[in-house]
Order: sequence, then C-alpha cells, then structure tokens
Amino acid sequence: MQQFMIVAAAHFLALLSPGPDFFLIARTSLSTNWRTASGACLGIAVANGIFIVTAFAGTAVLQPDSVLFVALQLAGCTYLIYLGVLFIRFAGTNTLEEMPVSQGRNGLLAQQAIMWWRAAGIGFLSGILNPKNALFYASLAAMLTGPYASAGWKTIYGVWMFSIVLLWDVLVAIMIGNKAVLRRFAHALPWLERVSGGMLIVLALGVLAALLVR
Repeated sequence: MQQFMIVAAAHFLALLSPGPDFFLIARTSLSTNWRTASGACLGIAVANGIFIVTAFAGTAVLQPDSVLFVALQLAGCTYLIYLGVLFIRFAGTNTLEEMPVSQGRNGLLAQQAIMWWRAAGIGFLSGILNPKNALFYASLAAMLTGPYASAGWKTIYGVWMFSIVLLWDVLVAIMIGNKAVLRRFAHALPWLERVSGGMLIVLALGVLAALLVR
C-alpha cells in the first residue's frame, strides 16, 4: 500500500502542474461552458489511458532516442503551435472555429453535440501528441516492484490514474466554467486566450530547441 500511495501521489502532483492540457481545458471552459469542456477532458483521459496501458504492458516502442518518439515530439510540437495560433486567432469568440448558428431546440442540441465531440477530438490530440505523457507513465511503471508489478495491481493503477485524470480535469473545467468566474473574466478572456496560446507556442518551441541541441 505504501508504494501505491507514492505512485498515486506522484501522479496527482504531476496533474497539478499546468501544461497544454490545462490550457486547453481552461480555454474551452471559459469560452463555452464546462459541459463542452468535459469533452476535452474525456479526450485527454483516453489519451492518457493509452499511454498507461502501453507503459504498464511493458511496451518499449517509445524510447526517448527512438525514431517513433522523435516523430511524436515533432508532431506534438506542430500541433501545439497550431493550437496556440488558434487560441490567439479566435480569442474572444465562443469556439475554436466559427460555427453556424442553428435555430430551435433541436438545432441547439445538435450544435452543442458537435462542439462537445470537437472538444473531445482536440483533447485527445493534445494528450496523445504530448511526448511527456509517454515518458511520465513509463517512469511510473518502472517504479513498480515486487507484488505491485503484478497484472492485478497494474490494472488497479491504470483504472485509478485514468479516473483521477478525468475527474481532476472535469473539476478544473467546472471551477473555471463557473458563471461567476465567467462574468469576472468576461473582459479579460480574449487576453487570457492570447496568453494561453502564446504559452503553448513557447512550450512547443522549447521542445524543438531541445531536440536541435541533442
């Protein structure tokens, strides 16, 4: 149980540090609502789940020096820059891309569904194209020793981590998407979006610079 607490604590502390996923959830929740942002939360959690299964299954295809891992880093950097540009370009609008306004209740529900699935897709890409996720879960898997490295315990770890990622991200979306918070940040939202977009671009350029100096 002590090892479980250590691994679980390390995993949760990593969630507390703002990264691309946090900026994506915050931006989506502020510009739309927490229900739409929950799509991004699920997409991010699914991407994390894939890395968890890969790491705990002992798959070593994403070694830091492998061609596949470098390709993932390049693809991730490209996507972060693209996402950052979108944040800046559409700062102050309701969605990442303009959508036609539908009339009637059915049209509104259909529009909300489209926005939710779009957020889920963007969230999945954000999570799966983040090479730090692969390294992080591989490091956690390497911490497992003795009876805690059994298939049963790995399943417990995997379910726990997936659940915590999803619940924490949804909590962040709900807190940021609170109506009082939205009213308070209504005028500042365009600048918050521009800052978030700039941060994503800086993160991507930092990873690219690290790749070039290897």
